[in-house]
Amino acid sequence: MQLFICQSCGARLYFENHVCQSCNHRLGYLPDVDRIVALVRDKREEGGGDPNGYWRAVGLPDLRLRFCTNALYDACNWLLPADNCDPGSEPLCDACRFNRIVPNLDDARNLARWRRIETAKHWLIYTIKHLKLPLPDRMEDPGHGLAFKFLTPVRGAPPPLTGHDEGVIVLNAEEAEDAIRERNRTVMGEPYRTLLGHFRHEIGHFYWDVLVRDTDRINRCRELFGDDRADYSAALKHHYAEGAPPDWQENYISAYATAHPWEDFAETWAQYLHIVDTIETANAYGLRVDPPGESGGTMPLSADFDPYGSHPIEDLIAIWLPLSFAMNSLARSMGQNDLYPFIISPPVVEKLGFINELIHRR
Repeated sequence: MQLFICQSCGARLYFENHVCQSCNHRLGYLPDVDRIVALVRDKREEGGGDPNGYWRAVGLPDLRLRFCTNALYDACNWLLPADNCDPGSEPLCDACRFNRIVPNLDDARNLARWRRIETAKHWLIYTIKHLKLPLPDRMEDPGHGLAFKFLTPVRGAPPPLTGHDEGVIVLNAEEAEDAIRERNRTVMGEPYRTLLGHFRHEIGHFYWDVLVRDTDRINRCRELFGDDRADYSAALKHHYAEGAPPDWQENYISAYATAHPWEDFAETWAQYLHIVDTIETANAYGLRVDPPGESGGTMPLSADFDPYGSHPIEDLIAIWLPLSFAMNSLARSMGQNDLYPFIISPPVVEKLGFINELIHRR
């Protein structure tokens, strides 16, 4: 994520900020200019600060803006040009337009969960847009377009399973609860489990359908990840019954990646998004890592390095290895678990290289 600055007072901002804590300006993310902008109420609007009205950005006075409808729930801070919105309509931003089902928002607990889910999902869409990947919705592609369903458990019914099916990503909304997610992580024997991680993994399945299936890349994908035509249900049953092979770290990024080639692709895709986004954040803050030691490596960042641009995978890995080692060391200094609890073996680098080429050859 890049570093955002308040145009009104110069304070540093987080991507999720709705209000500047220094000057109290209302804030919104404007995808068209890729900036968090400080806002003032449009002079033609009478009183109040209702996000459903019209706004103008500091420094962009000629652009009349509206918030996404989900700003009314404090679940979104993205903006749309008012000229693109029908008067009296309830416009949805480039992230919220993919929602098909959200939890019952009359329940305060569900509302809190949904806000956390939206924070992670908006971060995902930011990354996908910066990689310039296609993002068809169900209107553009009724059979395979992207859609999200955030479901809550129903008493007497099996809990909803987080997963992907033909463009539809389902997330069990209980995963927004830290205690529940940590319990699931422990039961599943996972080193890492976050809402953003869920989204990055499931969108990997979506892009396997979009960028690999029915393309000339399918054979190379099978060489690296395995034959996707293997029975998926049987493979998962075997994985949960027998676990991963003892030497799985030699060829896979996670134990779950061994379950089936689709899961290996999705897990590796998620790692790629972890890497490029975190490198952007490090670069935005001017971080440099040059640890001593025979295999310490260096972090050859420059002020104009764009991890979302086209680079050989070796360049990204040369930056990532010392950066992730430093991140883990900092976390341990705070008594926390490693931020990046994964080992990137040479076969995993090759798989990451395939995804890198898959994205940038477009």
